[in-house]
Amino acid sequence: MPETPDAPFTSSDDVPQQAWSGVHRGPLRAGEWVRLTDAKGRKHNFELVAGKRFFSNKGHLEHDDIIGRDEGFTINSSVGGEYLVFRPLLSEFVVSMPRGAAVVYPKDAAQIVALADIFPGAHVVEAGVGSGALTCSLIRAVGPFGSVRSFERREEFAEVAQKNVVQFFGGEPPSWQLTLGDLAEELPASESRCDRLILDMLAPWECVDAAGDALRPGGILCAYVATTTQLSRFVETVRVHGGFTEPQAWESLVRDWHVEGLAVRPGHKMIGHTAFLVTARRLAAGERPPRKTRRPAPGAYGADYTGPRPDDAPAVLPEDLGEPEA
Repeated sequence: MPETPDAPFTSSDDVPQQAWSGVHRGPLRAGEWVRLTDAKGRKHNFELVAGKRFFSNKGHLEHDDIIGRDEGFTINSSVGGEYLVFRPLLSEFVVSMPRGAAVVYPKDAAQIVALADIFPGAHVVEAGVGSGALTCSLIRAVGPFGSVRSFERREEFAEVAQKNVVQFFGGEPPSWQLTLGDLAEELPASESRCDRLILDMLAPWECVDAAGDALRPGGILCAYVATTTQLSRFVETVRVHGGFTEPQAWESLVRDWHVEGLAVRPGHKMIGHTAFLVTARRLAAGERPPRKTRRPAPGAYGADYTGPRPDDAPAVLPEDLGEPEA
């Protein structure tokens, strides 16, 4: 794994370093990322390097003309192109940072932080660090007194994620631990407990048993899956496990609006399906969720379905349906 580089842009003007928020105040400094936006809304993100030039189809500009100024100003390129300069927000940084794997989009990261109830001081485990997008949101949400432990099977993804997290926070947050390995094997061996467990991987159902052992009673298991087949298999695996509440599945769709005088209409572009999210809460040891009163139809599981089946669920009784017995 690469060593953590020094953070050249920390200063007493920043948020106190112990907060590890990734927010920086004061003049822009070498080593920071900036976000340039032109009059048509096109955006460019890059790291400030003393003596370097930024080039676009509107000419070039010097990094040195940006370094040392307070963000929120307009700068002109060599041929008169006008750009607005700000530090990128976390939601802007993650969609433009270098990628080893696909990133969790801000709309989904926000849903995970809110509906998986990630709180300051929480102990969170994450499987599938990807490029580090969700990791940054989790680290910020748990604060300096919580912890985030990330597992990643692929070394090349782990290296990209570490670089992105270090870049955003200006150093490696002490609340974060990155482990190269399989959560299903590594987490049980560590015997550690957690409050929240987030799965962003191809086969999250492989980690349900390990999650059940690691989560404290009342803890939340959350999975991020891309396809309906993954969604179905994960939900059925959680049901068969028996130690969780009924899984809740959903997705979010985001559409912007065009507002120009009296021309107020939905935008032509939207962020549609990116993934499904599923959450379930860990029950106390030995407890079981209330019995489902309705079972799937006989044909609900196709002939080629190889996932778990809740075959041991009790049959539906007349009183379950509110019907009088014969």
